Amino acid sequence: MAVRIRLRRVGRKKNPMYRIVVAESTSPRDGRFIENIGVYAPRQSEGGLNVNSERAGYWLDVGAQPSDTVRSLLRKAGVLKARHESRVMGSRAAGAVAIGEGSGETDEAPE
Repeated sequence: MAVRIRLRRVGRKKNPMYRIVVAESTSPRDGRFIENIGVYAPRQSEGGLNVNSERAGYWLDVGAQPSDTVRSLLRKAGVLKARHESRVMGSRAAGAVAIGEGSGETDEAPE
């Protein structure tokens, strides 16, 4: 089964709040979910987005696919940027090690 990170609507009429949840792709919008990883309150001017970045990163690493809206919220919260930077830096470090090993450079002077 595919796992999605998506919004679950809570709150009063005309005053929406959303929980950012990890759920099976086949479960209903406000139905069963696996884990609650954050809250989004669009009507609050400040502090309307609260995401547990550690858990969000875990679920993204495991293969959960965020919805389009959640992807933009994770980008706004800095979760995707931090994840991208760690991946890029890791691959660059691995590439630098591979380049240094394969270049054939030695400490000895040629004769």
